Amino acid sequence: MGRYVEDSVGKEARQGRPSAGRWRLSAEGYQVMMTPHVREAVLAAQDHKAVDLDVLDLKGVSSFTDFFLTCSGTSTRHTQAISDAVLEQLAKAGVSPAHVEGYAEAQWILMDYLDFVVHIFSEQARRFYDLERLWRKATRIKVEG
Repeated sequence: MGRYVEDSVGKEARQGRPSAGRWRLSAEGYQVMMTPHVREAVLAAQDHKAVDLDVLDLKGVSSFTDFFLTCSGTSTRHTQAISDAVLEQLAKAGVSPAHVEGYAEAQWILMDYLDFVVHIFSEQARRFYDLERLWRKATRIKVEG
């Protein structure tokens, strides 16, 4: 089973967003390195009040990506707004997704940035698909909202 790691980055730290380097999170002697683009996606989701943010570190578990960012929205419009914010924030950094699906229905929006994948769920779809359970071998980083 994956380890659960708390992110200590709060609102104060989000004021000055560094754009270079890697973000290091640690707990119980285990360290997770997040790329700046993953971190920007997390910050964009936080800024738009995403619910239940988690980052799954899939390095060594998956061959197709390094991280999943999973979060939920409270309505169709909220889910789309989170997606729009992530897309806009990463576009400012010169990054665009290779693929986006599910935006119109907004039950499960998937944004594939190749090195990481952003999953934005409705609360009901999040419970149903339960990616954290399916990828339980990954290290789970719980990010404060």
